[in-house]
Amino acid sequence: MPRIAKAQAEQAIDERKDQIKKAALKIFAEKGLAGTKMSMIAEAAGISQGLSYRYFESKDEIFGLLVEEAIEESRQAIQHIGRLPGSPLEQLRAFTLHLLDEDHKQFFLLVQQALTSEGVPHKAREAIERYSPQDTIEQMIPIFVRGQQEGQFAEGDPYKRLILFLSVVNGLMLQDAKATGMDWTQEVDRLLNILTK
Repeated sequence: MPRIAKAQAEQAIDERKDQIKKAALKIFAEKGLAGTKMSMIAEAAGISQGLSYRYFESKDEIFGLLVEEAIEESRQAIQHIGRLPGSPLEQLRAFTLHLLDEDHKQFFLLVQQALTSEGVPHKAREAIERYSPQDTIEQMIPIFVRGQQEGQFAEGDPYKRLILFLSVVNGLMLQDAKATGMDWTQEVDRLLNILTK
């Protein structure tokens, strides 16, 4: 096979895998691991169930890959928070908007499924064991302290304030915003009051 044709074939395979993973992410986030069937993923991806098995052996394989991607995306977001432009308040605002974004919410729900479900595939379990919510707090504390020094954030224990703030944000991500007609991204400034008052 000529090099160009081979590259095009590989690109088509990657695009199909991404299509399947995107569909699977939505189904897993809504129905959990136990409530998801490969036929549901295939239908959501707009392909036959038989074709889906050409790309992935099982729903467990897809679940494991998605959990790894979710953990990696979370790590990168945390690592880059201090490099975001603006003041500490603006950095935490941008980070909060990212957390409440619908695409990120699906990753969050997927990780919640991996943390709480029975029979989580080995690959997903390994990714979860490497994940530490404590890292999120520890990387945010210097930003919060700098904001306190600049008078943007209220005085008090940064750890406790950030735990409270992230707990509220996590709770909102678990809500079905569409069902309640809410767009939590419109409430970010109100959420940040937890840190500023």
